[in-house]
Amino acid sequence: MNKLVGFIKLMRPVNCAMMKFAVFVGVLLANPQLDLNWFNILYGFLTGFTFCAAAMVINDYYDRKIDAINEPQRPIPSGTVKPKEALAFMTVLIVVGFVFALLVASNGLLCFVVAAVSLGITATYLTVGKRSGLPGNFLVSACVAIPFIYGSVTAIGGVGLNVMLFASMAFLSNTGREITKGIVDVKGDKVEGVKTLAVRLGEKVAAVVAVVFFMAAVALTPVTWFLCLVGILFVPLVLVTDIGLIVCSGLLLLNPSREKARKIKNIVLLLFLVGLLAYIFGALSLSFF
Repeated sequence: MNKLVGFIKLMRPVNCAMMKFAVFVGVLLANPQLDLNWFNILYGFLTGFTFCAAAMVINDYYDRKIDAINEPQRPIPSGTVKPKEALAFMTVLIVVGFVFALLVASNGLLCFVVAAVSLGITATYLTVGKRSGLPGNFLVSACVAIPFIYGSVTAIGGVGLNVMLFASMAFLSNTGREITKGIVDVKGDKVEGVKTLAVRLGEKVAAVVAVVFFMAAVALTPVTWFLCLVGILFVPLVLVTDIGLIVCSGLLLLNPSREKARKIKNIVLLLFLVGLLAYIFGALSLSFF
């Protein structure tokens, strides 16, 4: 029983559930009428879930020595799951995920390719990208954006323009947030040899670069409206996101301190969720109003 619990903990079920939600959002944006093959959507959910679980196992496997000091209660350092067992479990999850991707009717091969790219990006970040600074930030942001693209591919066999715009906004805003997070973690990152922009160029330069990415995300949001890809409910919610990002950017430039950056990175996460709702309600209002 302890072994089973250990494997479940390795998977991080809550994180996997969030990945399933991201896939569903991609589905909803691509086809807000929900005129769908629901078996395809189920397979998409299961692919996202199993690949996210595999990524969590990869992370714990590579961090097992660090976790032995910082998180000794985790399954691998505690001895509940042996490293070889974790690798075997990861392999099973990956194989199962690819099988579910291939089961998507008519779009199986494309889903397989997108899933493989997603897994490759995740594995690259977890194994070699964490200490790379800005390249690692890009990898994390790609991991955030791809589930929405995968959901679209699952639903319609391609990527709608509104999905691509939202994925781009997610990529840009998350990159800004990751750079801001580097300001928060600058002391520890220096000790660990993590080459963030804040470590390499200082907090002020990092703040400027983060703001560039935030403003690029803001600049994309009106495009969706002007191209008539969303309905009226998109406007009030996206205004909250855009104004919030602009205000956060100004505050970060005025005071790129560790304490201020910590607050801003948390606020930006909430703003990203509001932006997500803006696109969801925007797509639904275009279809039903």
